[in-house]
Amino acid sequence: QVRLVESGGGLVQAGGSLRLSCVASGSILSNNGMGWYRQAPGKQRELVATITSGGRTNYADSVKGRFTISRDNAKNTVYLQMNSLKPDDTAVYYCNRATYYWAWGQGTQVTVSS
Repeated sequence: QVRLVESGGGLVQAGGSLRLSCVASGSILSNNGMGWYRQAPGKQRELVATITSGGRTNYADSVKGRFTISRDNAKNTVYLQMNSLKPDDTAVYYCNRATYYWAWGQGTQVTVSS
């Protein structure tokens, strides 16, 4: 069974940066397209960024130019570098496969103050 553990969230002022990490156990991330998702209070979970097994990336329009998804297959880890953060980025952030989801992890809270 695959277990996903997200970390790196916190409280940051608008304009600040955070780097999120997602470690997977029980499977090999390198074989999978992966994504970062977020869910704000009262809203549905949304896709933020994806990275294919080959390293191709794609971003939601709301984060394009500010967020960067990457992966370190040797560490079985996916990252999300978030720069120029805005209060609208406040949410719980999760990682998972881009399709055919594994069980969701606990996520990591990102709070951006204005």
